[in-house]
Amino acid sequence: MKRTSPFPGAAKVESYRLRVDARLDHEPGGSLVLEQSRYRLRLPEPEAGRHALLLRMAEGWLSDLQIAQLITGLEGESRVLPAQLLVRRLLSHCWLERRIAAGARALLDVVPRGLGAQSGPVRRLHGAGVLYRLSRFAVLRTDRGRMLAHSPLSTVAIACAHTQLGAVLAGAAGNGVGRLDVAKALEVDEPTAGYVLDELLSAQVLVTSEEAEAEVSTAPMGLWSPEELWLHDRTRPQRNAAPIGATHRFRGVLEPEPEPEPEPEPARAGGPAARRTIALPAPAARPAGATPDSLAAVMSRRRSVRRQDDARPITAAQLAEFLHRVQHLGPAATGEVDGPETGRRPYPGAGGIGELEIYPLVSRCAGLESGLYHYDSVRHRLAAVAATGPETAKMLSFARATAAMPDPPQVLFVITARIGRLMWKYEGIPYALALKDAGILTAWMYLVATDMGLAPCALGAGDVASFATLSGLDTLVEPAIAEFTLGSCPSDCEEQP
Repeated sequence: MKRTSPFPGAAKVESYRLRVDARLDHEPGGSLVLEQSRYRLRLPEPEAGRHALLLRMAEGWLSDLQIAQLITGLEGESRVLPAQLLVRRLLSHCWLERRIAAGARALLDVVPRGLGAQSGPVRRLHGAGVLYRLSRFAVLRTDRGRMLAHSPLSTVAIACAHTQLGAVLAGAAGNGVGRLDVAKALEVDEPTAGYVLDELLSAQVLVTSEEAEAEVSTAPMGLWSPEELWLHDRTRPQRNAAPIGATHRFRGVLEPEPEPEPEPEPARAGGPAARRTIALPAPAARPAGATPDSLAAVMSRRRSVRRQDDARPITAAQLAEFLHRVQHLGPAATGEVDGPETGRRPYPGAGGIGELEIYPLVSRCAGLESGLYHYDSVRHRLAAVAATGPETAKMLSFARATAAMPDPPQVLFVITARIGRLMWKYEGIPYALALKDAGILTAWMYLVATDMGLAPCALGAGDVASFATLSGLDTLVEPAIAEFTLGSCPSDCEEQP
């Protein structure tokens, strides 16, 4: 006997619109340009129907039927297929949001967080009779007047277009929800409820019971706290295309905070609010006994150098000396037995654990083939990870743009953290400790490079997605958390603080 749903409802309808954080601009000559943060897609002189289609999707939602009607009315039925192919292309590159509705009643919106050909989520399908749980990494927040549910493990988020979808998520946080539970909450038929479940699973907002257990008890996911994973996701442009870096988003909106005022002189302040001040002697221009090789002298010369001497690139010997001085792992300094094995790095780190690793991406280095390497800090050697190709070119281009360098760097260092070593011992602070250790390491790299007469520059961000593709590293096991460039220093280079 065929089972019928208690909620026959309306047929499932999908609609599309331009993602809300993107904009559509016109160019002279009729071309259209899609822009979002650091991404740009040019559509050269689209025909009238596709031009109108893009303008309409920049204003609101269009269903497949409405797209067909729009194109047919402007160009004829024969031009519907090219328009549909354009929509599919924009969807596959995550330029469009997608809405699931039951008839005219919106249920949820699939909101892309990433951008590009590889930014779509892995499609996950529900099973009949299976209950699904709310991921412990999922977060619910308000965004542009709608409730958004997303996981830092996914490239898409779910906007709750129907208020009862919140009840579904609340039920998933308890005993779990299945297809029939979703059908009852949203008052839709079971096939439509299944589509909703599929979208929540693909966004990793919902997970299976086995996955929910693994999120708590199995490495690497069990080691991460939600807060630390959210911070890593937001500050590293891998799964999200959110603006990052010096965007000056409050320019013209809020006044920047001024430099701190000097402490008032007690005699002139005329009141008890003035704090007692102590005059300090000014340091000498150069400490007594300082030599050109002294720490004080090196610190005074430390600069970010964004121009390198490509006619005389860094040598393999210089790279080897630099890596040994900044990262070589010496014998254990302590006999700590209640934690991971420890060794002595040239710089201090949390618990002496030494969780940081260095991956040099060599572009130009005399005596060394270009490619991505891993520095073996115990044996002082390089292990080849990947040859040069499109992904390495993307990493170098990203680094050049981030540092505002005229040319790609000769060597780009990607600093990763074997974060589980810290998470085994510490709670609530391990990711923050890794970031602090990376700051100490990059400061040490500046001093060593300055002492060697090389051109150093720390970066604010890197192409994490390309690095993950090349290295094959699990970003939950060994995330990339910092980048640093190095090269030969031109004799006439302009150094910047």
